[in-house]
This record gives sequence, structure tokens and C-alpha cells, in this order.
Amino acid sequence: MKISTKGRYAVRLMLDLATTNSKQPVRLKDVAARQEISDKYLEQIIGILHKAGFVRSVRGAMGGYILTRDPADYTVGEILRLTEGSLSPVDCTEDPGLCPRETACATAILWRKISEAVNNVVDNVTLEDLLSWQDSLTNDYVI
Repeated sequence: MKISTKGRYAVRLMLDLATTNSKQPVRLKDVAARQEISDKYLEQIIGILHKAGFVRSVRGAMGGYILTRDPADYTVGEILRLTEGSLSPVDCTEDPGLCPRETACATAILWRKISEAVNNVVDNVTLEDLLSWQDSLTNDYVI
């Protein structure tokens, strides 16, 4: 399984919005500059996040985007599934009834264990956790 740029950038975009988690809207142009991501690509991603209700847009000269929930209420898993779809390494872990060999296939156990491990990580890491990790990285390098 490989997370695409869309999934990775969606997590970075949400983390950036969480970092500036005030009630002030954040301009996508500013996020693009800070994250070194094309603003056109971020527009596509923010559209997905907005449609799902993860962010709210504010129009006008001081407009931009705001998280609709507290950073602790977003998991990395839900952000990735929204932009990536399934996180299963193979189709048979997503839909066990799909493979006629599932009950007699030792590799199905392996794929299931990989899927469970990935889901366990991404479903138990929140934007708040990422904020904390980001702060610890920043504080480690302060001279």
C-alpha cells in the first residue's frame, strides 16, 4: 500500500489548518506557500474536505478555511480514506467474500494482519497528536 500525494497533502493541509486553529480563516494560498504545495492541487483537495464537512469556507477579503471540529476529533484514517478510498493492501481484505480462496489461503491472514496494523495506526492518530509531534520536533531543534 502506498499513500498518494493527494492523501499526504490532505493530511498536511489539515495539520496546517489545525496549527493555526484560531477562529480566523486561513487562506489556501498561505497554506500552499508554507507547505510548498501547488495551490491548484490544494484547491482540488480542499474541495473534497469541504464537501465532506471537514472544513468550512469563509468568503471575502479575509476569507479562507477553518476546521469544523476540534483537532482531536479528526483521525488521520478518516482523512486518508476520504482522499484515498480504501487503505486495504489487497482487495480480499476489504471484502472477504470477494476471494473464493479466502478460507484456504494463508496469505489472506498476512494481508488481514497488515490491514489491521495500518488501520490501527491511522485510526488512533489524531490531528491533535500530529500537532503535539510537530511541537516536539520544533522544540528539539530550537537553539
